[in-house]
Amino acid sequence: MDGEENKSRITILTRSFRIKGYIHITPSARVTDFLVESRNFIAVTDAEVWEISGRQVLHAPFINVSRDHIEIVMPEN
Repeated sequence: MDGEENKSRITILTRSFRIKGYIHITPSARVTDFLVESRNFIAVTDAEVWEISGRQVLHAPFINVSRDHIEIVMPEN
């Protein structure tokens, strides 16, 4: 990715999973701006994937999440 970036900690909810990790956005951008400008997949680093039931499925340095399956995105502060 080009230029200066900030890591923003987020939680993504899909029908089947809760995903926690970081997205990399420009300092002046909001998470909403990032999502609007992204294409088919969202890159998430230091990702933890949990089933909705609470069982952890994986922890990976990088995953791509399909925008079509995202139901809720919440920034964590």
